[in-house]
Amino acid sequence: MFTLKNNFKLLSFVLIMSVLNFLFFHYPFFNFVFKNIDYKSVSGVFLIISLIILMLVLNALVFLLFFYLSRFIGKFLLVVFFIFNAIAVYFINTYGVIIDESMIGNMLNTNYEESSSFFSMKLVIYIVLLGIIPSVFIVKSQISSLTLKRFSTITSLALFFIIFLAFINSSNWLWIDKNSKTLGGLAMPWSYAVNTSLFYVHKHQKNEKEILLPNATIKDNEKSIVVLVIGESARSENFSIYGYQKNTNPLLSKINNVVHFNAVSNATYTTAGVKSILEHENTDDLYEILPNYLYRNKIEVIWRTTNWGEPPVHIKNYQNKEYLSTNYNGNNGNYDEILLSGLKEQIRASTNNKIFIVLHASTSHGPTYNKKYPPQFEVFKPVCNSVELAKCSQDELINAYDNTIVYTDYLLSKVIDDLKELKEFKSTMLFVSDHGESLGEKNLYMHGIPISIAPKEQYEIPFIVWLSDNSSKQLKSNNLLNQNHVFHSVLNFLSIESPIYKEEMNIFKPTISN
Repeated sequence: MFTLKNNFKLLSFVLIMSVLNFLFFHYPFFNFVFKNIDYKSVSGVFLIISLIILMLVLNALVFLLFFYLSRFIGKFLLVVFFIFNAIAVYFINTYGVIIDESMIGNMLNTNYEESSSFFSMKLVIYIVLLGIIPSVFIVKSQISSLTLKRFSTITSLALFFIIFLAFINSSNWLWIDKNSKTLGGLAMPWSYAVNTSLFYVHKHQKNEKEILLPNATIKDNEKSIVVLVIGESARSENFSIYGYQKNTNPLLSKINNVVHFNAVSNATYTTAGVKSILEHENTDDLYEILPNYLYRNKIEVIWRTTNWGEPPVHIKNYQNKEYLSTNYNGNNGNYDEILLSGLKEQIRASTNNKIFIVLHASTSHGPTYNKKYPPQFEVFKPVCNSVELAKCSQDELINAYDNTIVYTDYLLSKVIDDLKELKEFKSTMLFVSDHGESLGEKNLYMHGIPISIAPKEQYEIPFIVWLSDNSSKQLKSNNLLNQNHVFHSVLNFLSIESPIYKEEMNIFKPTISN
């Protein structure tokens, strides 16, 4: 029976591991390089050769350090790297993502229900062929030791060579710096190893203490209610009220006082997008978010969610999917319709004149778009039934996604119907998405591309507003909105005075007193 040699000198072994790591996991990296440089020029050829050599030498040097410190640590880390590399490259190849810090945050904040939707046989094949089989070879290999003198000599020469290679590529530094985020997000295993560390460092810094906003004042006792519906992965391009040719908004298009605005998100992933919707300005700091701020200032706040990824919410009435399911008797408990169950009754039971409600939906989140709506909303057919979106035709994929927009249209119309019945309240509904979605354009799927290089499909979002007839509010002629407009517009509608309020970020016209 043929068996691979499993006795290696340490230097030979780490070089082999570096070559395998290069061959197995760096097609996306060099595919990006080839697409973004003139690879036929002398400078382009030199850069490509330099990047190959640099990657091989640098990875071998780091692997050498691990194994010199401990054979067990070295083998353990290499096994982890190969398995995680396989998973990372699967997502890069299948969905066109980049494993940067924001994507790491997206992955770490994903719940089980959502993460399980990505499972496929292709993922298993990646893990087995590129992860487990090399890991067996790594574990069984017998590796000789290295003297301190030889280790010091090798590492010194390698470091000198890396510095020299970087120096002679000084003419390419500008290109590398310009594309550093993408290159770093495609280099294995450092894309997720470094960015996971950065994510936790920044998360710790942000969560040290929530920065409280200055106290607010309620200016009147008028019964007012705002319902903020946070959409998930909804892009404005596929809403017929924005001009889309397929009728994805059969209900909203017939309702009076519904207005839509062009808008953009501040991020392309859920955690940052939801944070932007709830904060008074776009910032990396953890300021007090809108529901917490209103609740602390004596406003009735209700948060209902079938989703995840929001900043810490400090209110009494936080109701997740499990909580809502206990009181739901309908047939669509697995869908976002559960957000509306008993909502009118909860509002009427309140003794507060000012009410703010957040409905955090999950309706258009991929890759299983076809499972995000009840069967009766499958208006456009045939639909994509695979989590490997590239296997579906463009028509099938878009049909499945468009059906989620039809279902969103239904949900928003139901919210409006409920508010219309609460005639004692002046009310408004705001629908704003956390980010957009790629559906195969430029071979990209879903979302999460860094906002600086993201396609418009991932950041052009719907911003839809409905006003009750008795609200006495009118809307400004807003040209282009962003997610931070929500915070100030809610303050305005509920007649809340605050030192951090910005009139230019409010979508409503000033009310003229009689």
